[in-house]
Amino acid sequence: MHFMNTLKFVALFLIANCFTLKTYSQERTPQEISQLISTYKDDPRGPYHRIKWFCEDGTEREPKDPCPDAIGGGIQHASFKASALQLRRSNHLFFGEILAGLSPKEFLDRNANFSRLKQYQIGKYLSSVDNGWVLRKAQFYRGAIQSEDEETWGKDFFIQILKDDDFIIQNYYLIRQSLKDIPHSGDDNIAQLMRSQSKLLSEDHPSFMDIRIKIHGQPEVSDIKLVNNYLKTKASVLKAEELTAFEALVKTMQAFYAPIDFKVLQDDLSKITEKNEATLSVSNFLKDYTQASTPEQISSAIANVLYTIRTHITDFKYSKNRLAILDLSIQLENTLLKESQEWESENIIDNLYKINTLACATLGTGLIESWEYDAIESQLLPQISGEKTTLKTLHAVLNVSRSIVEWTTTMVKANYQEEVNTYTKFEPLAYGFIDDKVRSSISLNLGEEVSELGALIAKLSNINNAVVDLKNQTAIRGLNPGYAFGKLMVVDGNPEEVNVNSNNIYIFEKPPSDLKPVAGIMTVSEGNLVSHVQLLARNLGIPNAALSYENLKDLKAYDGKNVFYAVSNQGHVILKVEGDMTEEEKDLFSKTEKTKNRIAVPVEDIKLDTNEVLNMRDVRAVNSGKLCGPKAANLGELKHLFPEQVVEGLVIPFGVFRSHMDQQMPGEGKSYWTYLTDTFLKAEAMRVENTDEASIEAFQLENLTKLHKAIIAMPLSSAFEKDIKASFKDAFNGALGTVPVFLRSDTNMEDLKEFTGAGLNLTLFNIVSEEAILKGIKQVWASAYTERSFKWRQKYLSNPENVFPSILIIPSVDVDYSGVMITKGINTGNANDLTVAFSRGAGGAVDGQSAETRLITKNSSELLAPARQPNYIRLPSVGGTKTYYTSYNAPILNEKNIEDIRVLAKTIRETVGNTSDADQAYDVEFGFKDDKLWLFQIRPFVENKQAKSSEYLISISPNINLNKHVALSTALY
Repeated sequence: MHFMNTLKFVALFLIANCFTLKTYSQERTPQEISQLISTYKDDPRGPYHRIKWFCEDGTEREPKDPCPDAIGGGIQHASFKASALQLRRSNHLFFGEILAGLSPKEFLDRNANFSRLKQYQIGKYLSSVDNGWVLRKAQFYRGAIQSEDEETWGKDFFIQILKDDDFIIQNYYLIRQSLKDIPHSGDDNIAQLMRSQSKLLSEDHPSFMDIRIKIHGQPEVSDIKLVNNYLKTKASVLKAEELTAFEALVKTMQAFYAPIDFKVLQDDLSKITEKNEATLSVSNFLKDYTQASTPEQISSAIANVLYTIRTHITDFKYSKNRLAILDLSIQLENTLLKESQEWESENIIDNLYKINTLACATLGTGLIESWEYDAIESQLLPQISGEKTTLKTLHAVLNVSRSIVEWTTTMVKANYQEEVNTYTKFEPLAYGFIDDKVRSSISLNLGEEVSELGALIAKLSNINNAVVDLKNQTAIRGLNPGYAFGKLMVVDGNPEEVNVNSNNIYIFEKPPSDLKPVAGIMTVSEGNLVSHVQLLARNLGIPNAALSYENLKDLKAYDGKNVFYAVSNQGHVILKVEGDMTEEEKDLFSKTEKTKNRIAVPVEDIKLDTNEVLNMRDVRAVNSGKLCGPKAANLGELKHLFPEQVVEGLVIPFGVFRSHMDQQMPGEGKSYWTYLTDTFLKAEAMRVENTDEASIEAFQLENLTKLHKAIIAMPLSSAFEKDIKASFKDAFNGALGTVPVFLRSDTNMEDLKEFTGAGLNLTLFNIVSEEAILKGIKQVWASAYTERSFKWRQKYLSNPENVFPSILIIPSVDVDYSGVMITKGINTGNANDLTVAFSRGAGGAVDGQSAETRLITKNSSELLAPARQPNYIRLPSVGGTKTYYTSYNAPILNEKNIEDIRVLAKTIRETVGNTSDADQAYDVEFGFKDDKLWLFQIRPFVENKQAKSSEYLISISPNINLNKHVALSTALY
């Protein structure tokens, strides 16, 4: 009997402490974590085990045996279940965090980009929107968390971390957000509480949804009246606990919209023992403004105070004063959120002034950086004399204002997206965290104001997007011209997990880094102008536009429906359901199918009898498509033109690959090459037999997958291995296996006149060992037969079987930052301008990172977007890559870099351009190491001229008279 009871105890223990018999180092799956969360929600103790005393000397005692004063005393709180502790070790996940007793360094979690702190904030959010989340029942577990101890710890934590000037400067946004969530002064995040209460009520009462949307989207003090009126109409049918919940919401809203308590602010200010510009600005505000001041006056004054606090925060010597002034800034921000909603701009000049004011507040609250604000401040409120301005000026203000709104939202994502993505895999509610952060910031009101300006400019310019029945379309702007018809797929989540269909039109929050062919795309975060995805879209005439996250959510109503989608040359966007298409629009696709021109890979001049490894110095641009692909040929040309800025290199020509493909393919009774050609011959035979394209594609992909694996396992000839080893030592002054190198695929299908092929095949980063390099050569050859590469070329090439890979081998340069330049203004169309995108570390900008993007002219450098990529890679000499995290408080490119870029572009235009087409723009990849410029690649920049010249696209592009004068008194409505 005793034995049976023991078994029962063990079974119950394992249920409460899920998965504890597994090895601690084994990472838990999302499904396992989701199951664990469910058990915590139903457990009266949640993730906690029992209450204990935790003493200063590191010992633990029972609840009735307090820590003696002689050993420094201690604190009492819950300990964690073994399953929760295990999850920390295996997945670095912290549920039900108890702050008291933690070391500040442990909680700050610098090495993981402050992940533990951010998880604490996400946990607080989930608790507010899901009735306690993992503490659903444990929130009533008496003694588990001592609020006084938590607040004491929080205050000590901030006083500790705020001693570091660099930490404040580099993480101002994160610090201010954590002040709203980490208890330290009896404070509450009232704005978040208001949104979470309204969300929970709308889930139980669908008729309350419209009011909830109003509270979330356009919060105003009048919302209190809306809730009270709702209560009056529903009072007779609501249960007592439901009435209590609505009354609690009203109480929260009244607290949120309470007038400024100047006395409380004055008392808080008086506790700061140091005086400087920051305290003076707060003091003057409290002295000069009263409750009788207008919302415009108060909003403008607070924006300036927030700006001054941020720019003078490190003037304080003592961190306790830094904490106090930051707490004051949080209170002032809450007031600004309310007052700016009450500030109504009636005409253009009011609108421009309000946008300028709120943009200043985004700097003051950490949503953009000081250098970013300095870069665009003069463009926000341009010099306007008299009572009129021009449409050109208004368009310029609108563009930069839209940019600021986007920068603010990307700041939130840059700080929290990694943790949100992790949590969303096992807790979908976490996805709302970023949206909640954006809505609780001045970004919401700034976005509304910019939309009002956009609506007026669209009206004055006769630019009216026609995107189904969306209410607010002014945030939508075209990036690449083109038109498409297909099924609309709205992806609200991680795009990397989506299997795309080439016939569909996709709306992404962020474009995936290795997008397969699609009919059209729209994105909330456009990435950067020169990423592989953007260049492919531009090259192939795939319509591409940017939209707001609100637009994305509204378009979910059309998910799965067939739509027509077009982007004009002027950025005008049309999206309509199939039934609303005109006859002209229907004809576009019947004609396209009949006259679709595929591109042929030229093979008439290819030389497959060159079987030895070539030194890149012996290769020139004229060899492109003959001996090797354009990467190697053009870099060889660059080595000749810029010997000090281009590394040494080796080229494995087409002929080496082709000779290896003549070997017998195991298990097939034929060579690798015959297997490949037979696959395409069989596909053509299937077409003759009227087999549907989906079946043909499935057959080809199955065969190519088999070929891909076989090439990776293919033996290399002894003659080739001997050749590569000798050539490697000669070129790089080190034996194979001692010098880290890049292996870059370089096919004859890249950089054709009408097809770029950018980023379709494999590049191997910083590999060192002989084994890895030899295997890598085969991996790069095989990458030409991956699903993504095949689908792009199958869609646009008439002879995809004639794709031959060569390989460019270059030594790794551990650059400080790297990126891409297009030798023309992509947005402006000006051939004399330069479009540049740069990210920190190696491999910058090409994979769609949120890069620092600039328009560089002869005399200026205009910031189009700052970098918002939190991580980057460096290339250690031992091989592989190492990930680092960064901040955003300084630009990537300096003035010397920008001047070097101008000189490089001028030289390319004068030398490379003259060898072919003087008007040809180029796509150049390069980087900087200790301010020295290193060139890695140059290729022609290919745009889709057919999309730009389409009669239909021209017909829907309005003719805008940018010199038209507009009175500044023009009403917004």
